[in-house]
Order: sequence, then structure tokens, then C-alpha cells
Amino acid sequence: MYIFLLIIHIVISILLIMAVLIQSGKGSSMANIFGGGGMETVFGAETPAILNKITAFLAIMFIITSVILAITPNKLTTRSILKEELNKPQKVSPSLPPIPPEN
Repeated sequence: MYIFLLIIHIVISILLIMAVLIQSGKGSSMANIFGGGGMETVFGAETPAILNKITAFLAIMFIITSVILAITPNKLTTRSILKEELNKPQKVSPSLPPIPPEN
């Protein structure tokens, strides 16, 4: 289950990156560098509405899969370093006297 979610998350990530890179933002052309920003709206360089919807959907799916992956326990994290440290026998320092057993 975890591996399946991870694969879905990676696919959504790649699709989201592609959707964002396909879009051309405002002020990204060479004309805007030299002050000709009004020309883009005349020729229709605005991002289509469907591409905005796809990007929003992929972003929402990315967030949902991120939260699910963070909450879902992973099989690889069953080992605990803290538990291992607590189960190790304690080393006795030679400079301290031994503690007498209690009756």
C-alpha cells in the first residue's frame, strides 16, 4: 500500500512539474523585459483555463498524497534507535563505586 502511494505521489509530482513548466506566466517574455508588457494580452498569450484547472487539481492531489504518506506508517521505520539504546546494557564507570543492592 505504501509503495503504491509513493509511486502515485511520484507520478503526480512529475505531472505537476510538467504542468507548471508548460504555462507561460505574465511578464516572462522578452517584450516585458524592455517595457512592452501590453502586447501579450493583444495576442492572447494568457494560460488557458483548462491548464489552470489541471495544475490546481494536480497541486491538490500532491498535497493529499503528501499528507497520507506522512501519516501512513512505513514498514521501513519499524526499527527504533531509541529502543535499541534503552535495551543496551549500561556501562559502569570505573571511577564510581558500585551501587549496593536494595533489600
